[in-house]
Amino acid sequence: MAEIHEPGQDAGREAARDANFAEERAKHQKGADGAILRADGLIAGYLPGVNILNSADLYCQPGELVGIIGPNGAGKSTLLKSLFGLVTIHEGSVTLKGEEITNQRADQLVTKGIGFVPQTNNVFPSLTIEENLEMGCYQAPKTFTERFAFVTDLFPRLGERRKQRAGSLSGGERQMVAMGRALMMDPQVLLLDEPSAGLSPVLQDEVFVQTRNINKAGVSVIMVEQNAKRCLQICDRGYVLDQGRSAYSGTGRSLGNDPKVIELYLGTLGKSKRPWVAGSSHEARFSHPRTESFPCLPEEIVPGARAAPPGNIRASCVAEIPRSTWESRSPLVSSAGEWNPLTSGEPAVPPDMTRPPGGTRGPRAGRARRQWLRSCR
Repeated sequence: MAEIHEPGQDAGREAARDANFAEERAKHQKGADGAILRADGLIAGYLPGVNILNSADLYCQPGELVGIIGPNGAGKSTLLKSLFGLVTIHEGSVTLKGEEITNQRADQLVTKGIGFVPQTNNVFPSLTIEENLEMGCYQAPKTFTERFAFVTDLFPRLGERRKQRAGSLSGGERQMVAMGRALMMDPQVLLLDEPSAGLSPVLQDEVFVQTRNINKAGVSVIMVEQNAKRCLQICDRGYVLDQGRSAYSGTGRSLGNDPKVIELYLGTLGKSKRPWVAGSSHEARFSHPRTESFPCLPEEIVPGARAAPPGNIRASCVAEIPRSTWESRSPLVSSAGEWNPLTSGEPAVPPDMTRPPGGTRGPRAGRARRQWLRSCR
């Protein structure tokens, strides 16, 4: 039965939310002194009259790694693009070491010491790794040798494969090329837009380690990330965006353990003690691997499990699995949102449900897979 909200309850929630935003604004004003990059009261959007950011605040001190998390549509990527001049700021200001840079062009911001790595289409696939890095210092070509040595020291694999085309690299290697190209102009602040998106769990961990290494090399980093739990583990400070404003801020550890953040970011799932299931106790739907992962799960939930929207395939699983199984087996769903069934031989999962029969190519494999999918419905 649907929950009915009284008008007084909604008004109380709005008043509490406004009070929290006012508290965050006061905290921002107090802690932003001396910041290398600072944004105050940003109101920005892609279309006139349609604002995505609604008085958003953010600052980054020299040498800090700042993480930005929040629900889908909260304005995380828009905030990064506003800082880099890719989205028009209607109100508010952005300063770099005290200098006003609001709405300046991206190429001007690169020369002033800001680097940006977009989420997608962040390499030139037809160019080699070396040529991609050359494009990174296009405005200062004389510094290529020095900066190339610095980047390949951080990412040795790029130096070993400098003549390989970027289009033939794996997702994690492409991300290294994108970050390396942004570092070629020796930025003081590096903006990363979901660097782990679309990567396997192993490659995600590698990207997070490399991000931390970049920060240790003296570059301030501001990172938007959907893998909120991992982001909060490595960042010095974090922000939780809600409706285009900073709802919560603090150290990564404090935000990861804050029940208010869990309530805002996970909803009622944050109170659950078992993996998400729907329907009967032996049946659950899982999503397509390309769907976004559900972030920031507390420790009492299965590591890596998430709330999956209904997909078009059914798989048999058990509603409750002993913790010993969680620790000794792979999780039902990986942190990247990819379906990862328990290994064959586990009584909870029939062997014929672990993978489709047949090979990966040829008409026989196609027919076998279609028959397998029909049997799963």
